[in-house]
Amino acid sequence: MIVGSVTLSILLLCCTGTAIIGALADEPEPSKTGTAAEQAQQPIVAAPAEGADAQAESPDATPNGTPDSGDTVPASPTPADTASPSGAASTPVVRVTTETERAAVRYTERTVKDATLAEGKRVVRTKGVNGVRTLTYQVTTTNGVRTARKLVTSTVTKQPVTQVVAVGTKKPQSKCDPNYSGCVPVASDVDCAGGGGNGPAYVRGPIRVTGSDIYDLDRDGDGTACD
Repeated sequence: MIVGSVTLSILLLCCTGTAIIGALADEPEPSKTGTAAEQAQQPIVAAPAEGADAQAESPDATPNGTPDSGDTVPASPTPADTASPSGAASTPVVRVTTETERAAVRYTERTVKDATLAEGKRVVRTKGVNGVRTLTYQVTTTNGVRTARKLVTSTVTKQPVTQVVAVGTKKPQSKCDPNYSGCVPVASDVDCAGGGGNGPAYVRGPIRVTGSDIYDLDRDGDGTACD
């Protein structure tokens, strides 16, 4: 009896313990209480910055923000890429320079009278020489094309030499002696042609004596010579 009672008690205790353990396994684990030091420290994660969010969202960015070596990075725009749109006029290139030219200054002519020269004869006493004038121009070019030319200075750098011409005023001597009407030559002596005179000049008459009979051609004195 006693042994049977002990055995029964043991069996009851075993069954009761098994039921209690199963009940405890099915119940939810109670929340832990205690101080902050007793609880496990959770890692603190800082909120990502805007740049980090942008890098995280960009599939091509590496964690440190540097583009992956396998990706193609667009080149920075060059001055040529940022030039004015097609069709817009570019700024013209304007240059201003000076040019110098030389031009001849024509000499003038002056005439003087000369009584030792036959009337109307012209002789150059002083030869004329042209002078030199220096001209300075201001030249403007636009894109290499001449667009303006302006005279700045004009200076005579070499004076011309005036040409002097002598003009004769001497009257020509007549070939006929004015003392006779009809042409009696002017000579050292004149005789009537066919006479006994020895010249050197001769004249055929009749010749009218209008002045002095310097050659003694009117031997009879009637006013007509070589008759």
